[in-house]
Amino acid sequence: MTSDTTPTKERLLAAAKEEFAAHGIAGARVDRIAELAGVNKERIYGYFGNKQKLFDAVVGRALDELAAAVPLKGGDDPAEYVGRVYDFHRDNPVLVRLFFWEGLHYRDGVLPNEEGRRGHYEEKITALAESFGTEASPQVAACLLSLIGLAAWPNAVPQLARLIIGPDAEAAGGLDLRAHVVAFARQALADVPSAAPSVTDKSPGA
Repeated sequence: MTSDTTPTKERLLAAAKEEFAAHGIAGARVDRIAELAGVNKERIYGYFGNKQKLFDAVVGRALDELAAAVPLKGGDDPAEYVGRVYDFHRDNPVLVRLFFWEGLHYRDGVLPNEEGRRGHYEEKITALAESFGTEASPQVAACLLSLIGLAAWPNAVPQLARLIIGPDAEAAGGLDLRAHVVAFARQALADVPSAAPSVTDKSPGA
C-alpha cells in the first residue's frame, strides 16, 4: 500500500457521506464516490469490500461524530442537552439524512454493530436517570428517545417546520425555534424526577 492510504480512505469516506446522504444506499453510485474522492473505484472495494459496507462505515463514522460532539453525562441539564442536539443537527444536516436512509434500508433488520450501539444508548439512559435522581428504566429510556426526537425533528424535516411555522418566522425575529424547543423540553421535564419512581404504579382498579 502507498503512503497515502489514510488520506485516500478519508477522502472516500467524505465523498461517500455526501453521496449516501443525497441518494441513499440503493441510489448511490460507486463511480460517483470514486470520482468525487479523486481515486480509482477499485480502492473502494479494496478498503471496504462493497457498497453496503462502505455505507455502514459512513454511518458508523457519523454516529461517532455525533457521540463526540454531543455527550450526555450524569448530572447534565437534560433541557440543555436537547439544545446541543438541536444545534448539532442544524449544523450537520447530512448526518440526519444518513440516519433516515439507514432506517429505510435496514427497517426492522439487525443493524451493523447493533449491540455496541445499544450499549452506547444504555450509557445515555443511565446518565439521564442520574440527572433525574432515579434509576435507569424503560420510562427513562422513553424519555431519552422523546428528547432526541424533539431536538432532531425540526432539522430532520425542515419542510414541515417551514409549512407549520412559516418560512420567515425566525428571520423576522418573532420566533427563536431553538429557544422554544429547549423551553418546551424543560417544561415537559419539570415533574420527571418526582414522577419517575412511580411511573410503573398501577392506577386503582387496573
